[in-house]
Amino acid sequence: MRIEDTDFQRSSQAMVQGIIDGLKFLRVEPDEGPFFQSDFAEQHLVAAHQLIEDGKAYYDFTPKAATGSQEWVKGPLVDKDRIANRVKAEAEAGKRRNPYRDLPLEEAKRRRAAGESAAIRLKVPEEGVVSFLDGVYGPQEVNCNNIEDLVLVRSDGTPLYNLSVVVDDIEMRISHVIRGQDHLTNTHKQVLIYQALDKPIPKFAHLPLIFAPSKEKLSKRKHGEIVSITTYRDRGFLPDALFNFLALLGWSPGTDEEIMSRDALIERFSLEGVNRASAVFNFTDQGGRDWTDPKALWMNGEYIKNMPVQELIPLVEPFLQRAGLWREEYETTLHQWLIGTIDLLRARYRTLADFAGLGRPYFSDDFSMEPAAVKKNLEKEGLGDILLGLADRLALLSDFSHDAVESTLRRYADERGVKLGLLANASRTALTGQSVGPGVFEIFLIMGRERSVERLRRAASLSDLGAES
Repeated sequence: MRIEDTDFQRSSQAMVQGIIDGLKFLRVEPDEGPFFQSDFAEQHLVAAHQLIEDGKAYYDFTPKAATGSQEWVKGPLVDKDRIANRVKAEAEAGKRRNPYRDLPLEEAKRRRAAGESAAIRLKVPEEGVVSFLDGVYGPQEVNCNNIEDLVLVRSDGTPLYNLSVVVDDIEMRISHVIRGQDHLTNTHKQVLIYQALDKPIPKFAHLPLIFAPSKEKLSKRKHGEIVSITTYRDRGFLPDALFNFLALLGWSPGTDEEIMSRDALIERFSLEGVNRASAVFNFTDQGGRDWTDPKALWMNGEYIKNMPVQELIPLVEPFLQRAGLWREEYETTLHQWLIGTIDLLRARYRTLADFAGLGRPYFSDDFSMEPAAVKKNLEKEGLGDILLGLADRLALLSDFSHDAVESTLRRYADERGVKLGLLANASRTALTGQSVGPGVFEIFLIMGRERSVERLRRAASLSDLGAES
């Protein structure tokens, strides 16, 4: 892991920690590092000065504020009019030649010793092409006439990214550079630096960018925490589910498979399967359950639904704890109840946070009734009396089992002349405050007789009030 932090304005400890925490959550653990690029600035400068000694780079004394061709040179050593005319002619010919490129090295060193500031530029060949084979986009070739002499070191003595990344890759023996497509235009410049340093060039591959729904490049600075890995951790994504989703964002295994284990993804991944077209990450962040890409939520739900329930419980526990819903008894006397409840709920939940949100009525008596559910299923004339009668029937059941509860509801519905569906929907909302959820008989069983009876009686008052209004 190498943190490229040489752009001090855009680097912060919080951003670095976000990268480290995100990769740790995904279980993408580095074999070495983290290393910080800024710690190796001296090595970058040594390489730049070696290129000067080898005649492959030069000191550029152009003032930082220079804006026109006449401003290329300050000082008595060069005829400014002659330089201006030459720069103009070369600009018209398609390439602007820096007049300091041919300044004798000894003269340049004297000016540096006298205190003049200077950048360091690479001497880009004036003819020929620079080329490389990209692992995704194929052969890449640029005419050297279209590349200006690259700045390697600023006049204030700080190395630039293209130099720093090349020197670090050489020192770290990097064999493959796989990065975003937006770096494709940097690569031919870096190839020139490798060649100037007489070092082997690694294999390059550029991955398609990930776009926001607006079709602009995804960026934390622009789109906020919605694109941060730690946001998905904190909102209840499973590491393997997010790993799976991200792997398929711009890559295909060549089949219609979508749910793939980490080992399968690692085994089958190849650059040949990477798409050249950019992928779109369809987040919304409008609140509610549909806050991010629908496929990501679906995939996370599939992982929650299919993983062993005993492995799921420790992942749900922190979310219940933060919501004040965790009880010590869940590890002892109520452990089997917890297993049954988590197993019942997970079929409809898409994130771990759902267990503490939508699942609150199962873990606490302090929960809100959904207004739409109350209006749809409880606000009916005469339903309050029916719910009170059902509560009385269930309170007398000695065997509070699935079959016994179902049989009681069916008989009671026939006696009262109502459809079982009306009674079931009203019961579901009475017990959970929601209009949808698991099967109503399973809900009764999880809630138990005492809580079920109490909630039916409480809902009866709501039903009567709603009907009167």
